[in-house]
Amino acid sequence: MSIKKRYVALIAAVGIGVGWLTLGGTAAIMHYTSSTEFCVSCHTMQIPYEEYEGSVHFSNAKGIRAECADCHIPSDPVDYVITKICASKDIYHEFVTGKIDDVDKYEAHRLEMAETVWKQFRENDSATCRSCHDFDAMDEYSQSEDAAKKHAYAREHSQTCIDCHKGMAHFAPELEMDSEAFDHLMEFTEQTPSDAKVVYPVDYIKAEDLGTINPTAKLVVNSAQGDTRQVTLDAYQMKGAEQVLYIGQGQRAIVASLTDKGQQALVVGDFEADRYGNEWRSAQLNAEITSPVVDSLEPIWSYAEELDTVYCSTCHAKIDAHHFTVNAWGPVAKGMGDRTDISKHDLELLTKFFQNHAKDVTGH
Repeated sequence: MSIKKRYVALIAAVGIGVGWLTLGGTAAIMHYTSSTEFCVSCHTMQIPYEEYEGSVHFSNAKGIRAECADCHIPSDPVDYVITKICASKDIYHEFVTGKIDDVDKYEAHRLEMAETVWKQFRENDSATCRSCHDFDAMDEYSQSEDAAKKHAYAREHSQTCIDCHKGMAHFAPELEMDSEAFDHLMEFTEQTPSDAKVVYPVDYIKAEDLGTINPTAKLVVNSAQGDTRQVTLDAYQMKGAEQVLYIGQGQRAIVASLTDKGQQALVVGDFEADRYGNEWRSAQLNAEITSPVVDSLEPIWSYAEELDTVYCSTCHAKIDAHHFTVNAWGPVAKGMGDRTDISKHDLELLTKFFQNHAKDVTGH
């Protein structure tokens, strides 16, 4: 019996040893290959590493650093193993295909790589973000008013972190609208019937020497001859800012900018104070235009929604137009537009889309 016990003890010891070497060794390898040092040892990881070094996740006032694994490897055992297996493709591309082994190749694939990561974050509800950041742990009184509102909105609409916080540790892809989209919009101007009763500019247009009419302004056609139209713009003027016309009383969405002659040519009503003490009056501008126009706002709004997808949704989830008022959308759109390379014209179309669908315009 004692001999058998020795065999059993020996087998058990060998089993433990083998188990320790295999499981322990595997765990050690998995742990080592999750380190930031290992992640950035590949040549192709130098670009994202340099971006990470300039982010708040690398250096901040509180001295808390999020390493590569903290953001890219979920702690759930199953997701952990799946992520490690999927990461083997990085080794393959590093040593075999050279898919992103220079700056040009990296930029060409930046969007593809970003969308892959964003998809993973959406599917696991930004699990790695939530390992450090949690709604219930947030002190909303220490946040800016705008941040607190957005977090409340995110909770209410079941948004996940990555919906708004793209480009946190690495640069977000910089996209540009395909010129074909604008060319397609301009094709609609060629289909505008000569007898259209109402038209809308797709670009800033000159109203003789009276001023400039903004895109999407509603123009009632009084008469037309070829491409020349006599139009009327009904708008509002605020005392102290007589050089511009607004879409409605108390609604600061600019539809035209006037010269001194244009201000003199207006047909105006009497000033009336709004609830904030600002004085407004109706103002009608009659002018001649020759620029391309459309007889429906639908193609302009379709183009604006494409702009929203390209310039806004690259960094955060789409924000419903009725989330803000018409007056709030102006500075919000401008502030966001300044962070991109969107053109002045496209930003104006996008802003007008938001303002015309704002909650105090549509009634949402």
